[in-house]
Amino acid sequence: MAEEDVKVVEVCTVEPLSSSAAATPISLPLTFFDIRWLRFPPLECLFFYKYPHSPSSFFHHLLPKLKHSFSLTLQHYLPLAGNLTWPHNSPRPTINYVPGDSVSFTVAQSQSSFSHLSSSNLREASKFNLLTPRLLVSEEKASVLALQVTLFPNSGFSLGLTIHHAVMDGKSAISVLKLWAYFCSNSNTDQEAANSSLAVPQQLLPFYDRTVIKDPIGIYERFVNEVLNYGGVQNNRSLILWNWDHKVPSEAVRGTFELTREHIEILKKYTQPKLKNNGYVSTFSVTYTYVGCCLVKAEQTKSEKVNFVFAVDCRGRSDPPIPSTYFGNCLVGQSAITETKPILENEKLGIVNAVEAVSEAMKRLEMGLVRGADSWGSRKKMGTIGNNERGLSISGSPRFEVYSVDFGWGRPVKVDIVSIDKTRAFSICESRDGGGGVEIGLVLNRCDMEAFSNVFAKDLESFPSSQSQC
Repeated sequence: MAEEDVKVVEVCTVEPLSSSAAATPISLPLTFFDIRWLRFPPLECLFFYKYPHSPSSFFHHLLPKLKHSFSLTLQHYLPLAGNLTWPHNSPRPTINYVPGDSVSFTVAQSQSSFSHLSSSNLREASKFNLLTPRLLVSEEKASVLALQVTLFPNSGFSLGLTIHHAVMDGKSAISVLKLWAYFCSNSNTDQEAANSSLAVPQQLLPFYDRTVIKDPIGIYERFVNEVLNYGGVQNNRSLILWNWDHKVPSEAVRGTFELTREHIEILKKYTQPKLKNNGYVSTFSVTYTYVGCCLVKAEQTKSEKVNFVFAVDCRGRSDPPIPSTYFGNCLVGQSAITETKPILENEKLGIVNAVEAVSEAMKRLEMGLVRGADSWGSRKKMGTIGNNERGLSISGSPRFEVYSVDFGWGRPVKVDIVSIDKTRAFSICESRDGGGGVEIGLVLNRCDMEAFSNVFAKDLESFPSSQSQC
């Protein structure tokens, strides 16, 4: 898809619908959970929906309804319309909303194949960057959210979101989408007064109270100092994002793979009795480690060790628990290191070792969420690994239920986390068929992707089926 295949029809803004009913703060400080993401690349997500109707129907019916329902959503999410700033007289960055602030909303049209882009086939990775918008970011100010709706005439449309990671994590981002979908499914643009007072289920409303985030050992100050002195530059308050202008290589392709529920159960039953630490084996741990081990084998990693770096949602792990609807970031970074050699020589032993390492990392959380906090804010620990380690990271979660986001025209036919082409992570979400499996997204050069595909399928066959296991 060449750039001319995507034509921008309109660039407008959406403001919160005026209402006194929503008690939403207009200013939010960042916590130590947020500050570690201050200059990381943004989250970029893409949802594909079928819409086999005329462009006239799209522009006169669907688009106005999307805009209006998003305006309703912003009543409860005023920070999304604001900006992230770091004034020189302030010790910490702040999200500020001023009446009149809005969210950039781009409308585009594409002549590319909707069915191809929304499939699980190998697709050119660069095509997806034309379907997601860019945030407005300067040294002193950064927008929080940008949206783009792209029409594929008579086929469907895509909804692209670009989200500043220092403002919210994936769980919060999906909560925004679910509230937007709720309003869109239940609203009528001809009845604005009725829509603005539409009763909203409590589980869809954000929780903003920052006092629930406890910082007994001064983690925030450590993280701020690291950001301020990054690269040896003192008092560097720049909000410019790292790796912001990364260009996706022309040979890079995006692939989608799946571990079915049966595959996951086979991996669990094989690895569980072989763990020395008698650790808990989860869908996450076997999916993450299996995909990671396949990637290491496909590329024949030369590093001595493999470092599985991942983030854990700690809303329910805090004492007392933080509400599940907490708005912001609430992630704890963890690292699980294992030897590369067993992965390359024996796929079953390699995944057992990797699952055990991840299990040990999860056990460390039981000793306290702030344990090892010195490494959370480090860009090195979160992205660039040591010379003798191959770093692997992951984005998303099957628990987000991304395929349940229905705006009234049906569930998405495909969801992609576009930003993995910058972070070099792979993504996971629930399988779109609702069968209990996990969908995996990867961006690699075509040669590595084909090698990965072969290893992914072949190694699954080496594990005994549930019927043949002792």
